Amino acid sequence: MNKKDTNSAPKSPATVVTHHGRDPKQQFGFVNTPIVRGSTVIFDSYDQIKGNKRAYPYGRHGNPTDDAVRAVITELEHGADTLLAPSGVSAITTALLSVLSAGDDLLMCDTVYEPTRQFCDQVLDKMGITTRYYDPTIGAGIEDLLQPNTRAVMTESPGSLTFEVQDLPAIAKVCGPRDIAILADNSWASPLYYNPLDLGANIVIHAGTKVFAGHSDVMFGTITADEKYAKAVKQTYRALGVCVSPEDSFLIGRGLRTLELRMRDQSEKALKMATWLESHPLVDKVLHPALAQHPQHEIFARDFRGAGTLFAFILKPAGEDAIAAMVDEMELFGMGYSWGGYESLILPVKIASQRSATHWPHDGNLIRVNIGLEGFDDLKTELADGLERYGQLSNLKR
Repeated sequence: MNKKDTNSAPKSPATVVTHHGRDPKQQFGFVNTPIVRGSTVIFDSYDQIKGNKRAYPYGRHGNPTDDAVRAVITELEHGADTLLAPSGVSAITTALLSVLSAGDDLLMCDTVYEPTRQFCDQVLDKMGITTRYYDPTIGAGIEDLLQPNTRAVMTESPGSLTFEVQDLPAIAKVCGPRDIAILADNSWASPLYYNPLDLGANIVIHAGTKVFAGHSDVMFGTITADEKYAKAVKQTYRALGVCVSPEDSFLIGRGLRTLELRMRDQSEKALKMATWLESHPLVDKVLHPALAQHPQHEIFARDFRGAGTLFAFILKPAGEDAIAAMVDEMELFGMGYSWGGYESLILPVKIASQRSATHWPHDGNLIRVNIGLEGFDDLKTELADGLERYGQLSNLKR
């Protein structure tokens, strides 16, 4: 953060992502914070090394490239401190280990990212930490699930596959007074459109691989904590030896500068596409929180300032050959994991095996899409053609 930012009035998110975390005067006039590589740091004297008086005592503990990213995210999320991880999963697991110990109970939303479920069931279980999955729409009803040893609640709003929106203020009202840590995955909306710490969460996690990067060329994660949990997160982070490549930090810093522009364009097109799909005869349901028909739309409208680039829709039931016919001929929609990049993606999803506390009631095929920076009409035409192929092969009425 440059000096003129520390004493100035709060800036808009667009200004923060453009100017925060860089100081050309300290960078020989270059506007971007350079890549600083290194492991060994030389101290000037015995007194300096004894007192650990270097800003960066060792390469694993950070560098100016990392700090440029940390400053932007901390400001956007209204947090006390941000730490950087080599992936979104690493950010989630580090944050969970920061607030949990043997004998503790964790409440995890049933819509959780599948690798996080695996970490809970395979790693936390071996450590003597119990994970119980809950209906993400439960809101204040989470009080009925609390036990004396419940130490943390993990939220993901909306769910990254089925887009349930959680009532975070209601959960915080129940858990906050009981000293239960609330963790929130904010990868979908980004801090441009949603600030969990302002709504009662204690730790916010991002898969920076997604919209922060924006170019599908880096794996990254971030952990932002409030004053209460910042020290504990940092202690665990250091003890685990978590660190990131300065090249990756540089790419995230580059992506952040255009975050507001990309999110604005892609989220507008995503909502426009979701609205069009609502009236398509082969579509049973569109899962996008910004649509009025979404079950938690009122919560979304209350807590969010905008929407992400990702949504899903449920097609009328048909076999896998119909799904293949739909997606295999596409050129603009790439078929692959992740999302939030400049390119559009499409992904058929199987939900039933990824739920344990809730029942997925739909028989149709779930299709998740990320809307990129391509022309809207081009994307709509390709998706319409794909749906036509789906209908022809499945003999469904179009």
